[in-house]
Amino acid sequence: MSDAIIQMTPAGLYCPDGDFHIDPWLPVARAVITHAHSDHARSGMGAYLCSRPSEPLLRARLGPGIRIESRGYGEAVTLGAVRVSLHPAGHVAGSSQVRIERRGHVAVAAGDYRLHPDSTCAPFETLRCHHFVTESTFGLPVYRWRPPGEVFDEINAWWRANRDAGRVSVLFAYALGKAQRVLAGVDPSIGPIVCHGAVARMSQACTEAGVHLPPFRLVSEISREELAGALVIAPPSAAGSPWMRRFGEASTAMASGWMQIRGARRRRAVDRGFVLSDHADWDGLNQAVRLSGADTVWVTHGHSEALARWLREQGLDAVAIQTRFEGETAEEGLREEGEETL
Repeated sequence: MSDAIIQMTPAGLYCPDGDFHIDPWLPVARAVITHAHSDHARSGMGAYLCSRPSEPLLRARLGPGIRIESRGYGEAVTLGAVRVSLHPAGHVAGSSQVRIERRGHVAVAAGDYRLHPDSTCAPFETLRCHHFVTESTFGLPVYRWRPPGEVFDEINAWWRANRDAGRVSVLFAYALGKAQRVLAGVDPSIGPIVCHGAVARMSQACTEAGVHLPPFRLVSEISREELAGALVIAPPSAAGSPWMRRFGEASTAMASGWMQIRGARRRRAVDRGFVLSDHADWDGLNQAVRLSGADTVWVTHGHSEALARWLREQGLDAVAIQTRFEGETAEEGLREEGEETL
């Protein structure tokens, strides 16, 4: 363990030969950041290294005064005795895998990732390595995603029916990542698209990062008559808030991978649940591990024990690595809390 390229420390993943942490949850001198979600990008670091498209998102979340060095995908930088490069993870705009090479030995920390591409971020890049660090947010066989096109057909049909009935459609989606996928995937000819301020702010940052999104408006920019047929995209933290009162008897829905589980929609107190995730499903996680060629796998963030046990049964040296944010806390708790402040 002491000679490993990456180690686990109280602050998170650490590369001693490069003297940097990856997505640390405590303040450190140098942090390499996989993406701008709040369970991976925290304030208080001395310096940040991220992908070029992630820079406007980090500044939007953490403030314009942070010290950031950004690199293009695949552009290597030498830190101490290692070469570090960032490669697309397919999760959200700017999301990266961290590739670390030392004397021919390669470790990859994938962060959060998704293998099926869409227009809101660069597609996942397979990286061959000896040591692979994978997430496991949806690391159980029950999580298998349908084609996104089918899900967006359902969202459009729900929105269209509400428009015809004169109801507002409010779709809850995380302000960074899911909200932009919804914006890019729905049919804007159905009616006006309105965004909560948190969603609008992160969507503007995504536009600065090169993501093409359709036009949208804020609630203050739309008449009451137009609002009746609109699709409103808001973060989950807006549910039950005074902000929702202006929509009257709206139809509500949630877009999330958690909607795969019976009872999740009821817990969220929404009318509809659409299974849409920015994470790899069970098959995607297994495919990513297999394509990496790694013989050592660390499993973090989610159902880590279950996925690690399964990988060991497949003959890999796989261990579950405990992180500060586990299971539903990572996506439903901390991220939502972080987005409330945007």
